Amino acid sequence: MGLRKDADGGLTLAMPLGRSRLPGIAAEDIGRCALGIFNETCSAGQRIGVAGGHLTGDEMAASFTKVLGRPVRYVDVDPAVYRTWDFAGAAELSNMIQFKRDFEREFCSARSLERSRQLNPSLQTFDQWLERHRGEFRA
Repeated sequence: MGLRKDADGGLTLAMPLGRSRLPGIAAEDIGRCALGIFNETCSAGQRIGVAGGHLTGDEMAASFTKVLGRPVRYVDVDPAVYRTWDFAGAAELSNMIQFKRDFEREFCSARSLERSRQLNPSLQTFDQWLERHRGEFRA
């Protein structure tokens, strides 16, 4: 998992996502959203999904390009092929992304960006998160 160098030396973000949107959130924002829930008086018994963004693979690649200053392109990979890749958890990750791809509408609609921002006004965008972690990406 992660950015890969392609045959031309460029960077690729390869996932079995198709053209679907993938909900994402920074780990530290999950805790801040949970705190927002605990600070409310009316959330008992509710199910609240959180997300910082719903991005396509192309949108994620564009963000990587902007933040890293190097071209990054998104490559859709068949889930069955992705499951065979040689890294720990490839099969499980492929299954998870495929599920989110196949049920995009239900999965994204259960994770409201507006509600997440209400709970955590400092919610990071993907670009903001990437900027903070840019030095951790190597390819």
